[in-house]
Amino acid sequence: MKKAFTLWFTGMSGAGKSTLSERVAAELRRRGKAVELLDGDEVRTNLNVGLTFSKEDRDLNVRRIAYVCHLLTRNNVWALSAAISPYREMRDHARKQIGSFIEIYVECSLEKLAERDVKGLYKKAMAGEIKNFTGVSDPYEAPVNPEIKVSSQTQTPDESFAAIMKHLEPHL
Repeated sequence: MKKAFTLWFTGMSGAGKSTLSERVAAELRRRGKAVELLDGDEVRTNLNVGLTFSKEDRDLNVRRIAYVCHLLTRNNVWALSAAISPYREMRDHARKQIGSFIEIYVECSLEKLAERDVKGLYKKAMAGEIKNFTGVSDPYEAPVNPEIKVSSQTQTPDESFAAIMKHLEPHL
C-alpha cells in the first residue's frame, strides 16, 4: 500500500481551492483512498471558532490545520487542506511537521478575483470596509516552489484538475 499525503491547496480567496480540493477528494475516494478534506471556512467555523484575521490568529489557524493533517497522514489518510494560508513561513512549518506534503498553488490575479467576486468581498476590502483582507490590506505570499501550480485565471477547472491528478498519479 502506498503512503498517504497531505495536499495543501493555497491561494487567495476565490481562487478555486475548495472547488479543486473537493474534486480531487472525490477522485481519491473513487480510487479507494481514505480522505479527509479540511476546508478553510469549515475549519474556522468548527475547529477554530473565535480566531480573528490577525497575523497571530492566521498562524494559529494554519498550525492547527497542519497538526490535524499530520495526524491523518501518519495514519494513511489523505488529508486535503484548502485554506488560504497566506504566509510562506507557516506553509513551510506545515511541510516540515507533516512530511508527506504536496503544496498546490491555485494562482489567480487580484484583478480577476475582484472581477468574478460573487460575494463582493474584494470590493468591500478595496473600499476599506473589510480589514486584514488577504491580497488587499494583508499580504499573500505566493509559494516559491510549489509541487503543483495551476491557474484558475488561464485554465478551466477541468484542466487544473487534470494537472493535479497527473502529478499525483505516481503516488496513487
